Amino acid sequence: MKTITKIFATAATAVAVFATTTLKAQTMTETDPNPAPKGMAFKIGVGVNGGLFRDQSPMDYAYGADLKLQWDLTPYVALTASGGYTKLMAKNNAIDVDFIPAKGGVKVFPIKRMYLATEAGAGFAIKDGGKTNFIYSGGLGYEFGGFDAGVRYEGYVNDSSSATYFRKTGQYALRLAYNFKL
Repeated sequence: MKTITKIFATAATAVAVFATTTLKAQTMTETDPNPAPKGMAFKIGVGVNGGLFRDQSPMDYAYGADLKLQWDLTPYVALTASGGYTKLMAKNNAIDVDFIPAKGGVKVFPIKRMYLATEAGAGFAIKDGGKTNFIYSGGLGYEFGGFDAGVRYEGYVNDSSSATYFRKTGQYALRLAYNFKL
C-alpha cells in the first residue's frame, strides 16, 4: 500500500469513529443551602456591638446599636451605609461620650460569605458643647443565613475644643446582626 492510501484510510476511520460517537455533558447543581449573594440586592441589618479599648486610651469600653443598609453590587462587592447609637465609657469617672455615628463603606467578599469591610464617617455628639468626631474602621466578618458576625477596629478623632474631647483613640469591637433582604 502506498503511503497516501494509508493516510486516507486512517483519516476515513477517524471521521467514522468521531461521527458515530455521541458526547453528553453533565450538569452540576448547587447543593449549598446558603449561596453567595447574586448581586444587585438590598439588605437592611439590625445589629448590636460592643468593644474594648487599649490600656493607653482614656476610654474603657463601648456599646451601641446600629441599622445598616447594604447594596450588593455584585456577588463580590457591596456598598454600605449605617447609623445608630454609640456610648463610650471613660475610665476613672471621666466624661462618657454619647454620639450618633453615620458611616458609609465598602464590603468585599473574597471568599463566599466571608467579607472584608471598611467604613468612614462622622459621629455626631449628643451632649451640648460636643463636637463631631471623625470615625474610621476596618474589619472582617461572616454572613450565614440572615446572621452577620464581624470584628473590627474603629478609630475616633475629635476636635480639641469639644466639651467631650478625648485624644485620638480606637476600640476593638464585635458586631452581631441580622440582615433582612429587601
